[in-house]
Amino acid sequence: MTVSQETLDEIALSRSEYEAIIDRLGREPNSLELGLFGALWSEHCGYKHTKALLRTLPSSSERLLVAPGAENAGVIDLGDGLAVAFKIESHNHPSAIEPFEGAATGVGGIIRDIFAMGARPIALLNSLRFGQPDDARTRYLINGVIGGISSYGNCIGIPDVGGEIFFSDTYKGNPLVNAMCVGLIEDGKMASASAKEPGDLLILVGADTGRDGIHGASGLASRAFEEQAEMRSAVQVGNPFLEKVLIEACIESLDLPGVVGLQDCGAAGITSAAIEMAERSGMGLKLLIDEVPRREEGMTPYEVMLSESQERMLLAVTPGLEGPVFELFEKWDLDATVIGEFELGEDVRIYDEGEEVSSTPVITLTDAPEYKFTGTKPDWLEVLQNVDLSATPLSTESPASTLLKMLASPNIASRFPIYQQYDYHVQTNTVVEPGGDAAVLRLKGSKRGIAVSTDCNGRICYLDPEVGTVIAVAEACRNLSVTGAEPVALTDGLNFGNPETADVQFQLTESIAGMSRAAEAFGIPIVSGNASLYNQSNGIDIFPTPIIGSLGLLEDVSKHSTAGFKSAGDVIVLLGTDSAWDDIDGLAGSEYLDLVHGKVEGQPRIDLDLEIRTQAMCREAIANDLVASGHDVSDGGVACAIAESAIIGGIGAVITEAPGDRWDAAMFGETQSRIVLSVTSENLSAVEALAAAQNIPMVVVGTVGGDSVLFGDDVAVSLDDVGDAWKNGFNRATSD
Repeated sequence: MTVSQETLDEIALSRSEYEAIIDRLGREPNSLELGLFGALWSEHCGYKHTKALLRTLPSSSERLLVAPGAENAGVIDLGDGLAVAFKIESHNHPSAIEPFEGAATGVGGIIRDIFAMGARPIALLNSLRFGQPDDARTRYLINGVIGGISSYGNCIGIPDVGGEIFFSDTYKGNPLVNAMCVGLIEDGKMASASAKEPGDLLILVGADTGRDGIHGASGLASRAFEEQAEMRSAVQVGNPFLEKVLIEACIESLDLPGVVGLQDCGAAGITSAAIEMAERSGMGLKLLIDEVPRREEGMTPYEVMLSESQERMLLAVTPGLEGPVFELFEKWDLDATVIGEFELGEDVRIYDEGEEVSSTPVITLTDAPEYKFTGTKPDWLEVLQNVDLSATPLSTESPASTLLKMLASPNIASRFPIYQQYDYHVQTNTVVEPGGDAAVLRLKGSKRGIAVSTDCNGRICYLDPEVGTVIAVAEACRNLSVTGAEPVALTDGLNFGNPETADVQFQLTESIAGMSRAAEAFGIPIVSGNASLYNQSNGIDIFPTPIIGSLGLLEDVSKHSTAGFKSAGDVIVLLGTDSAWDDIDGLAGSEYLDLVHGKVEGQPRIDLDLEIRTQAMCREAIANDLVASGHDVSDGGVACAIAESAIIGGIGAVITEAPGDRWDAAMFGETQSRIVLSVTSENLSAVEALAAAQNIPMVVVGTVGGDSVLFGDDVAVSLDDVGDAWKNGFNRATSD
């Protein structure tokens, strides 16, 4: 048959890819097979533009139990019979079209990835990007996305404990919605998404299959947003109450002797779930597509195979032992249906009402093409990096007024209006709530705990994708270290524009190189992740946004630090620098430069060795009970970090040294590797001794106390005013 370009465009296959399919099969694919290839060779499932680069990421660790890509999520051994499965994944394009359902089903999907590992989900995080909130459609997207996240998480009973949100015009037409889930595995009860022997049954459990989500992977996730305006039917609809019982039933099923494999039906539905199970198992598969329970009449095999209806899982079950499986799922009022069996051979054979409608080698379907990049550094980037920042004029507003403006910026202001919509105490494990640098959770039955965070600054990655991604890793780890947790593993959400362009190829190549360099320097693996490409609108790519999810371990969860100042008279110190104030280079890619001057320019920098040593020294000081509070310096610089610690603690601060003539760079520069600590006067000498022993620069900058935030004799702002700006800035920026 002759396949039209319109058909190929619908499933995001190029003409050359179609010719490659014919060459591999030795024949033309039928329409069902073409749909299978479109899904499995899609960017979302096949990673054809990133697979070669992702292989370069470090993944070795004594703690690593499941390697990246081997299963649905990475798994890290915590010791004492405990392990953690965690992963971050995007749902950007569905959320741009239907923000509530797109975000909700993104949460549902990442949860299924986690309990497919045999892990009980214990925490959710999210990382969000939108256009500027003064735009009416952006506000609609914000409200829909946050509503979808809170609705699904709250209904399912998993605490949403942290995340981040960032606003820039680059995301106006293409918001980013990345969800992260963390799950706990006890006593080595880890599941695998594979069968064990020929004859093992493939059982579909959970929701009935409908037409929602068809072409979700090949259409929404693999094409630019402007090509998707009429694809609302490709957005799935979620049911968190059904998923709640599905979690319980699936985890309980793993104790049955017949259940040997568990797999999520996510992107591309039964197509990817079943065929990838066959690939992992090294077997063929016979699928009886007419056995799939359906909620709509007249569905074709194509529609059934490619539906992304939510809340469905696949089990591999030993034949003859399926009876207890059916009884268990009936107890939970869930459907369980045999839809196929694994068999000797190498083909996926699909039957509909006794007729074979497709027979295709597994490896041909799953072995998507790989594309190598040739993009080089663009000239426009060289120009931006070499801008003379010292020529930046001072703000026409006073330092005090500028501080209030910075604290009220939606990129810095408190996210309480968001996370107050989340239930972050359900399961009663949350020790440090959202709003600090990282969330901290106790591990029940143990004195230990974990800290989790997400981080990425797209502006900095835009200016230097390699250095910016190093900084994203460093900041994600720093968020953990200021709580006292040691970083042990990372997950990544790679959000980029059109990979067919030279600029994005350069960004991807450099970004992954930076991620690899940073992870190797920290000595921690990248255990899981997701790539979301073609994030652009009106032909304009988003900022490169490689979001880093970080996981840290506290040996004693009671020995943790929080961001707020504690007591009058405590000494405020800066780790990682011997100066109270930043220099002009710190303005590169800063919030100040963008907010006040409307510019994104300069050359970001980081001393990675200093970063790692500073974080280690901070953790040691916290473990030795020497720290009253800890807060990392990032967006907004030292002045905003100190003001935030004062606001959170409900007590003022006096900084001895005035910021000087270039107060803009001094107060709001964003040079890396700096941490604000407050310590008692009695503990100061011990902290100084730790810093000296490890050759960490450190400077005493002031004291805690009073009802104002004072920077020398020149800048004074009342605690009430900074608190009002920071606490209410987000609502003011996002209100109609």
